[in-house]
Amino acid sequence: MHTIDHAGARIAYRVDGAGPGLVLVHGTGGDSESHWGHLVPHLAPHWTVVRPEYAGSGQTRDQGGPLTVATLADQVVAAARAAGTVPFDLAGFSLGAPIAVHIAAEYPQLVRSVVLLAGFASSDSPRQAMQFELWRDLIRSDRASMARIALLTGFSPAFLSSLDEAALTQNIDFMLDNINWEGMARQIELDRTLNVCEQARRITRPALVIGCRHDQMVPVDHAHRLAALIPHAEYAEMETGHIALWERPDEFIELACGFLRRHAGERAGRN
Repeated sequence: MHTIDHAGARIAYRVDGAGPGLVLVHGTGGDSESHWGHLVPHLAPHWTVVRPEYAGSGQTRDQGGPLTVATLADQVVAAARAAGTVPFDLAGFSLGAPIAVHIAAEYPQLVRSVVLLAGFASSDSPRQAMQFELWRDLIRSDRASMARIALLTGFSPAFLSSLDEAALTQNIDFMLDNINWEGMARQIELDRTLNVCEQARRITRPALVIGCRHDQMVPVDHAHRLAALIPHAEYAEMETGHIALWERPDEFIELACGFLRRHAGERAGRN
């Protein structure tokens, strides 16, 4: 684990592999290891993989208070620069997707291409507001129930039904012991209010948006909308719930790496 002091925060990040830079941005309540760690062996032979942990997650420490997309995006960029992987390809999952959108729009000189999984451009639907408010209230009052809700809505019914009682209990215990709950609560407040629609319209780099057909946390219509906002974005869909990185990791790797390699080849051809 590496750290860099930047704008009042000590930002933690991991670096693996060799080659062109690939920055992976985790989602709400996750961190660089829980969301991305199992995929690194597939990526590190081909890229220098940078996994920042933004404020509220992992080993990153800041001064507390409300979060903004701009602040978290700036932390991710600071880690990428510290790792010496500029310019970079960029992938964002869940809350990491709007953060990646902001980076691609505001730091276009640093980004080669972008992959957005299970993302959303804004939190303006009543359903989303209700969900995030429920999460906030359960974190305050009943974290075990919050962990169960996360499993029930994070995975597709088919995947969840494939797990036995011991596996479900193990997942709940892991979340209770490893999530930074106070940090997650801060991230949920950002989830409730963020809007990167204007930034999405300004993305000029190749973009792949991946929706999850059985997503109950971020229904797939949000991915459709995000893809429609980004000029010339490609769209793909996976038969998974929200946590596609764990339901079908091989399929995600195939989609994301195929897209990144194709556009790397196109850049090389132009040069």
